[in-house]
Amino acid sequence: MAGFKDIIGQEQIKEHLQNALSSGKISHAYIINGEKSSGKEFIAKVFAMALQCEQGGTEPCQKCRSCRQALSGSQIDILRVSHEKPNTISVDDIREQINNNVAIKPNGSPYKVYIVNEAEKMTTQAQNALLKTLEEPPSYVVILLLTSNLDALLPTILSRCVVLNMKPVPDEKVRKFLMEEQQVPDYKADVCVAFARGNIGKAKALASSEDFENVKNEALSLLKYIRDMELYEIVAAVKKITEYKLEINDYFDIMAIWYRDVLLFKATKNPNCLIFREELGAIRKCAQRSSYEGIETVIQALDKAKHRLDANVNFDLVMELLFLTVQENG
Repeated sequence: MAGFKDIIGQEQIKEHLQNALSSGKISHAYIINGEKSSGKEFIAKVFAMALQCEQGGTEPCQKCRSCRQALSGSQIDILRVSHEKPNTISVDDIREQINNNVAIKPNGSPYKVYIVNEAEKMTTQAQNALLKTLEEPPSYVVILLLTSNLDALLPTILSRCVVLNMKPVPDEKVRKFLMEEQQVPDYKADVCVAFARGNIGKAKALASSEDFENVKNEALSLLKYIRDMELYEIVAAVKKITEYKLEINDYFDIMAIWYRDVLLFKATKNPNCLIFREELGAIRKCAQRSSYEGIETVIQALDKAKHRLDANVNFDLVMELLFLTVQENG
């Protein structure tokens, strides 16, 4: 499955690219901008395949020789720019893989498509080198820059590209995708949807991540029993968090969703609108013992902890302060 119809959400981008295919007015350069795991690479793959498809049309047929090669990653006129340094795309990478290559005509395909993933990692020199190709590209060249940080690209690059911005996918579509395509049970799909915030790749990763399940269970266990914990137990819990490879913001998000549930239940007494429905007993208990002000204090403390970690304040200290605030107010 690798057609436009398999892209979930992103209707504006699909429409733009399919209009370009049907009218034959293909731009020399596109920027697909969206957060990590949001599906930029899949869109680029589908568009590149459709550009080279022997049937023409606005959907890659997935059956012709070119499409089959594209699906297996062996279509020689769809080129992915690679880089050895993990955080840098250097001027040499761009010169060797694009600038010195564009003059060679495609090998039987209508286009030569270059895909630059993580384009925000291009150094200023690399971007200036790319500019030379963007200013006077051969007619058959199409460059797809994929980025999660548009601000890292030079204004001169932006002005020569069609910029397509990814939008968060509506929750119902993410939930439907998880339940129908990934066979995720509804209660688990709800949790993944709440975390993914419209990012389909993140929802998919969370649904299949054992780490995420473990972290969720650890976090909820801590929140349920924190009132009765001693300081040394809180310190041990902080140590445990660092063992997991999940980003700390995901841990904070689990806490934030828990307190959103507590707040909602306290205000409405309605269990149906909770994300952590299976924890109803503990949520009810927490809602009874905590005041609205206390819950608000915890939610603000979570925000403060995020900002402190961004400012490189000591991790253990930030987490201990946060948990002590939770213990007093949660």
